[in-house]
Amino acid sequence: MTEPADDFPRRYARTQRFSLGAPRSFIVSGDGRRVVFCRTAGGADATSGLWLLEVDTGVERLIADPALLLADAGPAEVPAEERARRERSRETGSGIVAAAADTAAGCVAFTLGGRLFSADLETGAVDEIATPGPVIDPRPDPTGRRIGYVTGGELHVVERSGGDRRVAADDRPEVSWGLAEFIAAEEMDRHRGFWWSPDGQRLLVARVDVSAVAVRYLADPANPDRPPVPWRYPAAGTANAEVSLHVVDLAGRRVPVHLPPDHPYLVNVCWDAAGPPLAVVQTRDQRRVTVLEIDPETGLGTVLRVDEDPAWVGLVTGVPARLPDGRLVWAADADGWRRLLVDGTPVSPVGLQLRRVVGVAGSAVWFTGSTEPTEVDVWCWRDGALTRVSEAAGVHDAAVGGDVAVLTSAAAGTDRVRSVVRGGHQPTREVASFAEPYPWPDTTRLLTIGPRELRVAVLLPRDHLPGRKLPVLLDPYGGPGAQRVLAAPGAWLASQWLADQGFGVVVADGRGTPGRGNEWERAIHGDLATVVLEDQVEALRGALLAVPDLDGSRVGIRGWSFGGYLAALAVLRRPDVFHAAVAGAPVTDWLLYDTHYTERYLGHPDHAPENYRNSSLLDSAAQLTAPLMIIHGLVDDNVLVAHSLRLSQRLLEAGRPHTVLPLSGITHMAADEIVAENLLRLQVRFLHQVLGTVAGG
Repeated sequence: MTEPADDFPRRYARTQRFSLGAPRSFIVSGDGRRVVFCRTAGGADATSGLWLLEVDTGVERLIADPALLLADAGPAEVPAEERARRERSRETGSGIVAAAADTAAGCVAFTLGGRLFSADLETGAVDEIATPGPVIDPRPDPTGRRIGYVTGGELHVVERSGGDRRVAADDRPEVSWGLAEFIAAEEMDRHRGFWWSPDGQRLLVARVDVSAVAVRYLADPANPDRPPVPWRYPAAGTANAEVSLHVVDLAGRRVPVHLPPDHPYLVNVCWDAAGPPLAVVQTRDQRRVTVLEIDPETGLGTVLRVDEDPAWVGLVTGVPARLPDGRLVWAADADGWRRLLVDGTPVSPVGLQLRRVVGVAGSAVWFTGSTEPTEVDVWCWRDGALTRVSEAAGVHDAAVGGDVAVLTSAAAGTDRVRSVVRGGHQPTREVASFAEPYPWPDTTRLLTIGPRELRVAVLLPRDHLPGRKLPVLLDPYGGPGAQRVLAAPGAWLASQWLADQGFGVVVADGRGTPGRGNEWERAIHGDLATVVLEDQVEALRGALLAVPDLDGSRVGIRGWSFGGYLAALAVLRRPDVFHAAVAGAPVTDWLLYDTHYTERYLGHPDHAPENYRNSSLLDSAAQLTAPLMIIHGLVDDNVLVAHSLRLSQRLLEAGRPHTVLPLSGITHMAADEIVAENLLRLQVRFLHQVLGTVAGG
């Protein structure tokens, strides 16, 4: 069964997975009066404007329209540093894709094509501020009087009333001030490199020196006139960027912060009115994390907390934080679960796996967590009481300020992601969404399979007739840090379309994926291949028993990134189970992947080389007996194309036929609309050919 003219892949790509037009990137003012957010004008419009919702009235108004702001000079090119930031955060939109505000959300700063703009939400005025170069990551100080930003690797501060000053800079091109390094943005969810003091008089600033980081070159052979782009990429076992922290005042005077030298990773920083600034640092082996309280006058640090784990200490977004009375808000592993801690005491129960801390608003701590791994709920801890805020089964998130929360929900039975404003002594109201509704109701079956109680989804063609045998297509991610099996209708659109092409689609989250406690996550320690593949085999066998119409003699598997690694791993090591694979942007040799991610699971390659050999695909190349398609973007700066090329070389040396599809000019996101559309079609065509099937099964 297909849509008219088989248009789903085009719609899926054009709407960026049916996300365009939905409000996002919410900022709630500290007093709860204002909600600022980004939204495009429609479900096929990728250009976001900046919007304001006044909580008291519920009125929404457009604050900044990119088309009007750029009308005088036309569209400007996004600076290379900003493109890199967007790649790290998987941002595929254009226009105003992010903003930052002061505490009262009276001043909002944002960029368009590298130009700096400031919106005054009291008057509605939007002004461009002249800068000496393209602007990255502008952030107003908490008082709203001035804006900090980065240009050319230098940190500048500009007064809203006029006057720009450079407060931190270096003569060496390998050094930048105020930006997150690659590892922080890609693996630690830290996308910023400077933090304002509460009074707006000083900043904590990260200085990043990449001179010791190995240079890789990203080239696009389809355009030989373009020179290769040098890219500092810290592969496993090699040097990281050197990151230091400094207190900088508005005159440019610096006080270096004394961080422990055996903790090279700067995880996060917090500087609010509840106490002195806090910094979180981590050792290279990731087995120890330390929370420091910093004296901004001397740069000396006092240890507030140390967490240790024999495998690794998990990092949680949103901490450290403080309650107004100064108590530390933290997240740590205790009794087998990741739990919320206030002043060192766990306040969330065993069995509730904390996902992230949303924020502190007044005396309340808001966070997301799971008691059932297919669902993510919003929770609130206030004055000793814990309340689950989200209600429907699904995947929920929030933004908070004052007594107001914006709840964003992808809930079962809905036709799009919805956001509602709660609190502020007003009725709950929905923020308008211009996103296109999902093209069909969700009929995904969520199963619990086997002794490990694997969470597994099964999707059949919407016109499937019982008794008709279907070839099976596994569609996993399967690795640490991400899930596929979620009670959210939008998660299954591409998988359902694949099913409609004549497959029984099976998606499983095995050991190592989030949401199921610490033992589950750490089951992959030292080996990224064995248990993840075992769990996919177990999930498949359980699905074959639960759904008799699945044909276990015709099984394909496809995936991207870690899922691409898993797909190739499956046909290389278990050809008795998996009969064809499509591996998109696969990691094939973990020695080529980045330090923080890889060493967390496999250790340092100098100390545990066997872990890297056992998890690599290269030495298994000669075992290939099943059809394999490898897809890779030639300018992927995360999983370098060298991964696929080296696997292809090994396969060729072993005389094993395979297919390679290079994507010219495409990064790890493969976000180009035409490419995204046709990738779906080409994968289906390949799988039908090699499995001997036809659409409709």
